[in-house]
Amino acid sequence: MTNPLPRIAVTMGDPAGVGPEICLRLLANADLARECVTVVFGDAAVLKRVAGKIGLRFDALVLAKADWPKVSQTANTPAVLDLQCVDAAAVTPGKVDARCGDAAFRYVIAAIEAGLKGEVDAITTAPLNKEALHAAGHKYPGHTEIFAERMRAERSCMTFFSDELTCSLVTVHIGYHEVPAALTTRRILDVIELTADAVRRQRGREPRLAVLGLNPHAGEHGLFGRGEEERIIAPAVEAARAAGLNIVGPLSPDTAFLPARRRETDAFICMYHDQALIPLKALAFDTAVNTTLGLPVVRTSVDHGTAFDIAWQGKASAENLFAAVRLAAKLSRPAESGKSPSPSV
Repeated sequence: MTNPLPRIAVTMGDPAGVGPEICLRLLANADLARECVTVVFGDAAVLKRVAGKIGLRFDALVLAKADWPKVSQTANTPAVLDLQCVDAAAVTPGKVDARCGDAAFRYVIAAIEAGLKGEVDAITTAPLNKEALHAAGHKYPGHTEIFAERMRAERSCMTFFSDELTCSLVTVHIGYHEVPAALTTRRILDVIELTADAVRRQRGREPRLAVLGLNPHAGEHGLFGRGEEERIIAPAVEAARAAGLNIVGPLSPDTAFLPARRRETDAFICMYHDQALIPLKALAFDTAVNTTLGLPVVRTSVDHGTAFDIAWQGKASAENLFAAVRLAAKLSRPAESGKSPSPSV
């Protein structure tokens, strides 16, 4: 009989970072076990070594890769899918290592494949190290690009959820000088639609959205920039509003995140990386959850790095991972209210 609880694949992240420790704490979280079934995609030997080093128990069910397809639909307890991607004895905590970068990549690929096969309902990723990833020959900027490519998403966006602030990014890891050319009305509208659908799933009601301008004072009616607000951003806002969305903008970025505006806004659509990440880090550094919207399988992630400086020391907090798993479980369920019709441009 299929387990009614959402099944969440949790990738272990870079073995030399804090990923193994926070995954151990996840496996021992009895409250989360009542909300969803978590399966850590990683290396059992690494988890055992870390557990012994920092004094944590490791008594979770260990599944062999060959057995996973048979038990994926009926799994009902926290478990580890032992992918055996790296020699645990060779891992040095806190050290950039191509072998660890490759292992972290392979955990992600295995989780993606499980998601596409319907073996899990959502995926949550622990942090990987980009330097180690690149040293292993995997030239991706990060998780988001791996997921978008491997899942062949026609459209996707990065969104950060927190109690204080939720932001979606129109552009992500590109230089500032590249941002204006990367903005199109269609791209902004895609991010608006993806965000609206995700907020419906999270909150169970129609969302209140705000779109930021690109330039100081949202262009000041053409005084700053090259008319991006009038030519590109405003048409996307108008199309979304015409389709029935509750949306405002383009807003001046320097006042968009004031407390009064945040209280009346469920999510902000931001034009570039730091436009969103600076207020997010200031207001929700420990609690924001990173998600990739638009994928055929829900994906969430912790909003922190591998923290090599405290790896394998028993100091890492797993609260952000707990929040990411809870959001993955919530987003993997159908939206409770109907989707607004897609705008056209």
